[in-house]
Amino acid sequence: MLQFTTRKFTALCLLAFASLAVTPLIAEEHCDSDFVSIFNGKNLDGWEGATDGYFAKDGMLISKKDSGGNLFTDKEYKNFVLRFDFKLEPGANNGIGFHVPRHPKTSPAYAGKEIQILDDTAKKYAKLQKYQYHGSLYGTAPAKRGHLKPVGEWNTQELLVDGNKVKVTLNGTVIVDFDMTDAKKNGTIDHKDHPGLKRDKGHICLCGHGAKIEFKNLRIKELK
Repeated sequence: MLQFTTRKFTALCLLAFASLAVTPLIAEEHCDSDFVSIFNGKNLDGWEGATDGYFAKDGMLISKKDSGGNLFTDKEYKNFVLRFDFKLEPGANNGIGFHVPRHPKTSPAYAGKEIQILDDTAKKYAKLQKYQYHGSLYGTAPAKRGHLKPVGEWNTQELLVDGNKVKVTLNGTVIVDFDMTDAKKNGTIDHKDHPGLKRDKGHICLCGHGAKIEFKNLRIKELK
């Protein structure tokens, strides 16, 4: 009887271990070894645009306070998974643009699409629209709130773009899971013109708005 109990207990332990082993640590299952770095940690090689508004230090890509601007990847991307870490200062404001043309005639949020990077706990942002909070697809899809770490701590974020699908995962929690089809047909919730919704390819863009924000571990996996 003891032998049977021991075997049963061992089997249950193995099953429990196996279930833990296959549980994804983030929302999308993509092996990190398949990703390619888009920032070398040393300089702005591979980036263009507002290069005077950003600098590299200790493996971080940092937007300058009272400067920033739009910093573009040299390369264009269509469908991809982008992973990165970021750290905010109080009231910080930036964004991750995608499918942005190299010389946009309007803000990347309209010329392409933009995911908000924002300290939305700051008092000056107390009256934001729901589509303006951190992680939101600007003007188009609001993000779930409450998953940012306190200002000064590192956050981990993932952006998945696959056709009309946009998914944003912040610190392991999906905060946006949106299909852009309806917005393309019927308009956006901010009731503004977003010509970038018609684009399916373009540059990734850091959209600085005069605040210091630190980024690191920027890496991307293109999807076929």
